[in-house]
This record gives sequence, structure tokens and C-alpha cells, in this order.
Amino acid sequence: MAMMPPRTPTLIQLLGLLVTLAAVGTFSVFTLRQVEDLRRLGSDIVDRNRRDSLQLIRIQDDVAQIGLALRDMAEGAEPYPLEAYRPQFQRLREDLQNALQLEARLMPATRTAAQQKLLETVFARFWGAVDELWQLAGEGRTDAARALIRTRIEAERATLATLISRLLIQNNEAEAAAVEEIQAIHNKVERNLYMMLIAVLAAITITGSLVIWHDRRMFAQVAHLSEQRKELAGQVIRVQEELFRTLARELHDEFGQVLTAIGMMLLRVEKRLPEGAREREDLREVREIANQTLERVRGMSQLLHPPVLDDYGLERSIEWYIGQYERQTGMKVHYEKTGVAPWIGDVVAIHMYRILQESLNNVVRHAGVREAWVRVNYSPEKIEMEVEDHGVGLPDRPQESGLGMIGMRERAELLGGRIEFRRRPGGGTVVWVEAPLQGKGGRS
Repeated sequence: MAMMPPRTPTLIQLLGLLVTLAAVGTFSVFTLRQVEDLRRLGSDIVDRNRRDSLQLIRIQDDVAQIGLALRDMAEGAEPYPLEAYRPQFQRLREDLQNALQLEARLMPATRTAAQQKLLETVFARFWGAVDELWQLAGEGRTDAARALIRTRIEAERATLATLISRLLIQNNEAEAAAVEEIQAIHNKVERNLYMMLIAVLAAITITGSLVIWHDRRMFAQVAHLSEQRKELAGQVIRVQEELFRTLARELHDEFGQVLTAIGMMLLRVEKRLPEGAREREDLREVREIANQTLERVRGMSQLLHPPVLDDYGLERSIEWYIGQYERQTGMKVHYEKTGVAPWIGDVVAIHMYRILQESLNNVVRHAGVREAWVRVNYSPEKIEMEVEDHGVGLPDRPQESGLGMIGMRERAELLGGRIEFRRRPGGGTVVWVEAPLQGKGGRS
């Protein structure tokens, strides 16, 4: 069944990114609003209350100083006339008026208009009574002035002190409420920060898991396709080898026998003709052509599938092919064999033989040298073969898509082995291949 191509993970990644950005954006907007509330509470309530309280304390201190002066004036303990206190009262009155103006501008939002009106009214009544005091003192009516202090002025001052104390308490309560609200906002921001982190981590985890799942699915499909490709390549190579074997057999058995028979018939006809006959010379030339064609057919048959491979195994086939190769190309091949060679038959033998054949053909076509080295190492578990030349070496960007290298890789993989194409230090190329002799592709 045909497999559907894997879809790109871009959509999943974009969705994860959008969820993460939405979580971060939402938390950022919420945090900015909370910070703005904190700034408002800090500047509009707490700071304003504290500055207003400072002015109230200033007023309270002035009222206390007035109280001490009124006590001295009422008791007459000091040897000064009442008019002597007037400069002190004037200074305190100016300071109180300034403090009241500042305090009115800093008045907190929790204070009602009625409270502010009451404060102004009490001050006005107090200073009205004080003005009457200076008038009595100026007229020399000291006893009446002192009586006014003990009755109205002291009562107004006490009322004023009490009112200032209540406003201070009200400011402190508002400040405490603001501090509690600020703490609640801090707690809310902290809680939402944890929620945002959880949301972002969840989005990252879900997105990452989906991407990993998608990648694993894609890699599994790639591995499946790779296995299918290997199987197909194996089938192609097996069909190719079977075709070569059949063609070699047909060339050797059918065409070879026909050409041999033609040669023998020509020889019989030639012997029946008299010596020196012109037809006899013509028949000899035809027989020579038939013999040459027979040799070419045998050569093609051996090239397609040498019989020695089936009859004597890989070791003798390598020796036979190196001899053939030297005669056909004029190349010198230094052959080295180590280990005891077991009999290696059909599957391993044909693939190793083809790799040797392709490697030596590449030396002739590309290396530009007249010598090559073939080293084969046999062991009970595996066979290693190395084809080396001291030629121009592999190009910087070898064309591994070439059919020859692809075919060698496919054959090595079919054997369950490995193949490497190395650059030789000092110039040249080394083709190294290793194949197991047990299990897949092993002895047959």
C-alpha cells in the first residue's frame, strides 16, 4: 500500500508559536495594568496621604504651641502683658494659614467635603475668638481676656486639635488600606506570573511533543522507503546477475557450439580440396574468422559470468580475473592474500567479484597509472578486500551518484557489509570493502 507523504510540521510550529505569543501578550497587558494600578496607589494615595499627614502634623504642632501660650496667658504666671504674646500668635497664624493651603491641595480622596468645610470653619471661629482676645487686651480688660481664653478660645483650640487628630487617623487608615491593596495586587501578579509560566511551558511541551512525534513518523517513513529501495536494488541486481548468467551460458553453449561446428565443417571441406586450390585458401580464411569469433564469444561469456566463479569459488576467481585484467589492459596488479580462504560461493562471491571488477575498471578509466594493488584478507567471520592505486585520487566533490559507486554500495549493503572510498595520503584512491561470511549474504 502506498504511503502518504509526511506533512510539514510548520503548521504545528506556527500554532505553538501563536499560543505562546498569545499567553505572553495577555500576561504582558495584564501586568502593565497591574503596574499602572500600583503606580496610582503609590503616588495618588500613599505618597499623597503621607505628604498631607506631614502638613497635619505641622498644624498639630502649631496648635500645641498655641495651647502652651494660652495656658501661660490664662494663668498669668509670666510678668508680661497679654499683648506681648501677639507676635508669637501672628507667626503661628501665618504658618497655620500656609499649612492649611498646602494641606487643602494634598487633601486625600477619602476626605469628604463636609470634613474639609468643618476644618475651615473651626479655624475661622478660633481666630475670630483670638481677634476678640487682642481687642480686650488692647482695651486693658485683662480679666475679661483671660476669661475668654478659658471659655471659648481653649474650647475652640481643643476642637481644632481633636479634628486634626481624627484627620491623621483617617489618613493612616487610608494608607493602611492602600498598602493592603498593593499587597493584594502583588499577590495577584505573582499568581498570574506562575499561570503564565505554566501556560507557556505547556504550549512549548505540546508543540515540542508534536514536532518530535512528527519527526519520528517522518523518519520511520524514510527508513521504510530506504528498506524498500534496498529491496528493489537487490531485486534489480539479482535479475541483472541472472540475466548475465543466462547470456553467458547461451553464448558459451549455443553460439560457441555452433561456431565450433562451423569451424570443423570448414576444416573437413578444406581437406577434401586439392592442395594449392584457391578455394582452400578462402576456406582457411573463413575458418580463421570463425575461430576469432568463437574466442570473442567465449570472452564475452566469461566477462558476463565467469564459469570459474561457480566451479572454484571467489579466491580462484580473483586470481583468474587479475590475470585476465593484466593481459587485457597492460596494467600491473600486485595481489596480496592473507588468511585461509574458505570456499565462498554464489552470493558473496558474485558481489565481491563485481566490486573488484568495477574498482579495477575505475583505475584504468580515471587513475592515470599503470599499477594497482589488490589485498584480500580472509577470516572465519568475514572477508576484507582493498583495491589501491597511486593515481590522481578522488575529486574534491566526487560524483557519488555515479552508477559505478552506487552499484558497489548497493552490493556491499546487500551483503550486510561496509564499503569506503578513501583518499590515499600522497595521492591515489583506496576502495575498502568488508563483508560477513556468516548470516546475511554469507557462505552458500
